[in-house]
Amino acid sequence: MAKVFTITVPPKLGNKRRERTSDPRYVDGQRLLVEAMKYLAQVDPVKNRAAIELISEHVRTRFRMSDSPLG
Repeated sequence: MAKVFTITVPPKLGNKRRERTSDPRYVDGQRLLVEAMKYLAQVDPVKNRAAIELISEHVRTRFRMSDSPLG
């Protein structure tokens, strides 16, 4: 059997938190997706329900987790 070795790293206690700055591309991307959902809902909410759900799921999960305005 193999042995597992761990190398501990002491935490950096003097870390300053990075100040948040808004990235206009991030905000515009979210705005664009919301406008797309609104448009799809106005045109034909029944036929476009699947598309609206897909965009909504993307905004709630992947978009927010993978894209960050912090860079």
